[in-house]
Amino acid sequence: MSDANGAEALHDLTGEKPLIASSADIQERLTQIANDAADSRFSLPFLFGEWSDVVDARQIRDWETYRTASRLGRKARLGEKQRASLWTCFEALRKSLGQDSLMTMADVFLVLNDALQAGRLAPPYGFVIVDEAQDLDIAEARFLSALAGERENGLFFAGDLGQRIFQQPFSWKAMGIDVRGRSSTLKINYRTSHQIRTHADQLLSRSVSDADGIADERAETVSLFDGPTPIVTLFDDAKTEEAVAGRWIAERMKEGCLPEEIAVLVRSRSEINRAKAAVRAARITATILDDTLVLTPGAVSILPMHLAKGLEFRVVVVMACDDEVIPLQSRIEQIADEGELEEVYATERHLLYVACTRARDALWVSGVKPGSEFLDDLESLK
Repeated sequence: MSDANGAEALHDLTGEKPLIASSADIQERLTQIANDAADSRFSLPFLFGEWSDVVDARQIRDWETYRTASRLGRKARLGEKQRASLWTCFEALRKSLGQDSLMTMADVFLVLNDALQAGRLAPPYGFVIVDEAQDLDIAEARFLSALAGERENGLFFAGDLGQRIFQQPFSWKAMGIDVRGRSSTLKINYRTSHQIRTHADQLLSRSVSDADGIADERAETVSLFDGPTPIVTLFDDAKTEEAVAGRWIAERMKEGCLPEEIAVLVRSRSEINRAKAAVRAARITATILDDTLVLTPGAVSILPMHLAKGLEFRVVVVMACDDEVIPLQSRIEQIADEGELEEVYATERHLLYVACTRARDALWVSGVKPGSEFLDDLESLK
């Protein structure tokens, strides 16, 4: 119940139906506020990131709190004068949203959190199980803590730090969720072959830690079965990549793989046409998945990498891993401070890791020369 739809449904029980401001609306208001400000030294991407990851996420409502707030995950350092200038913008944004009776999702979770703690809302569930816990945001974590209350073992989390692609890191302990000494790391991989797992692991650090110091030592993981070595290759042009990838897909089908057991993943919807061309070359029907993630029997699935979380296929083709596609150049160009570059590169690596580990038996990774710099890591076991 920590997703947006569930939060809105619970909020209705408090007697009010929330009006949620979209990201586009917030960015438009921030742009206007920044343009009107006498001091507009900060770019829109930086303003929106600071609002989303710090001010809104932590539900900061006053200058004194923001002045001393931890900015974990935000690499750019800010002096007090810079924070004061930013706070003027964020105060204006809150006023603008309030005048139109608009809320953010973090606002909704705060209302729910307060209602639970004050007894105005009875906990609708006795226990909560959270999958993909690494992608919880601060407001969701705080709400889940209030939902479980003091109930022993009221919360159960399952996640993989290597698959964190959506959220900035934060301290769970500070949100009232302390798993230190109560957590365990699963070391047996039942889903992905040894060859695919060991190649994909080259994209990540040998040890991945969260903000509370809990480490995941990936070198200790073992897979229960073997498979063919992943193919990592670059081509002179996209047409050749599409044709050869199509032949590889057709060969997997001749070996007995069903179309619905195959997926073609790309970095974003901008590369979808290249995936479609590869499936056409294999002479198979394709379906492009949207947020509903409904697979079609008899059809190969095509989808952007970020939608692949939680999915599994026997065969996966990861295409269009070109230079400036992953890591995505548009994300890099929006960085207002060099300190943010490390986080962008980390999430882009994790995204490719997620894409590669959707494959159970066979993995193909390709692009057009010179190719993504990340592919050198995937090939490092050869």
